[in-house]
Amino acid sequence: MTQLNLNLNLEEIEAAILGSDMDNIIKSSVILMLNQYMEHERDAYLQAEAYERNDTRVTQRNGYYERDYTLAIGKISLKVPRTRDGKFSTTLFERHQRMDKAFIQSMMEMVVQGVSTRRVTKIVEELIGETVSASFISTLTKRLDPLIKEWASRKLDHCHFAFLYVDAMYIKVRENRKIVSKAVYIAAGLRADGKTEIIGFKVASVESYTAWKGFFQELLERGLNKPELVISDAHVGLKKAISECFLGTGWQRCLFHFTRNIFTKLPKKDTRAFRRKVAAIFREDTLKDAKLKYQALQDEYSEVDKYEKAMDVLEQGFDEVTQYYQFKPAIHRFIRTTNRVENINQQIRRREKVIRIFPNHDSATRLIGAVLMDIDDEIKKKSPMFSYKNVYVEE
Repeated sequence: MTQLNLNLNLEEIEAAILGSDMDNIIKSSVILMLNQYMEHERDAYLQAEAYERNDTRVTQRNGYYERDYTLAIGKISLKVPRTRDGKFSTTLFERHQRMDKAFIQSMMEMVVQGVSTRRVTKIVEELIGETVSASFISTLTKRLDPLIKEWASRKLDHCHFAFLYVDAMYIKVRENRKIVSKAVYIAAGLRADGKTEIIGFKVASVESYTAWKGFFQELLERGLNKPELVISDAHVGLKKAISECFLGTGWQRCLFHFTRNIFTKLPKKDTRAFRRKVAAIFREDTLKDAKLKYQALQDEYSEVDKYEKAMDVLEQGFDEVTQYYQFKPAIHRFIRTTNRVENINQQIRRREKVIRIFPNHDSATRLIGAVLMDIDDEIKKKSPMFSYKNVYVEE
């Protein structure tokens, strides 16, 4: 490797120290070193130092041109050497490209983590002393698009997903000069090794049977296996899409959403005992014991008028919400609710609150996709929650 000996002009540095503030001292020193580096490169290309005459000399020096260059310390002006043949090119800017990329990546990361575009521009200005526009930051984040597209369309046949959690959340997006609601479909799989993986997402105009079916078909085309159980809420279109796309797969109605639906039918006062007894049904280890407590609840409350509506909801959904009893008690808490994907939704919501309204459909897909990639990396690092072996209850 060629050694570079920097012959710095100490008088220039001394003048900078005595007559400037610290920022200018740093910039002046960097300019001197980088200019000297390029001068050394030109000498190596020419195979001759200044005013040196020899038989190996390639061509002649041809002065300099000035070029502004932005680093983390701010914008600096450099003197780039030229040669008479026009073939010399410094490697300096290429060598510093990695640092530029790291700086750009930091700005992109701030946006993904929920820092507003306006705040990012202020941070950048404080760091490098240069003004950047909000549109520049937005353009910068578009570099995420290929990465998100590749991640969102990756193959899913690398492992067996025993359980599938699906849910939709709603966001606000500007479209055709109006602010509209859009649904964000998210699917997470619980793998046979006990780890969770985010396997798909989609920003759609509505939550409907057609949209859900299209979403599931995309997952299947990417290689998703038939799961043992799909866990979701009771959206009509979603239920229909699950039954058609996952033939032979069980459907578990989310216990949390279900009990909330029951409790909304109760009077506001004096229902604490009833609520406790409903919750106790679903804490049993076996379906047989759960049915015994359910029957006891019916015997006590079915003839009481103020509990009639709540009991009707419980009766109509009991079979749908107790599918998890096919599996051993050790994994019940992992598969009876959509909490796994709900937690993911909450993390998206924290970032989304900063933006409030996405400027367009693409920006929503970009930010949500980047956040999901980040979350996916984190949850994969966590220890497995259980072993999939022999999870079914023996008959």
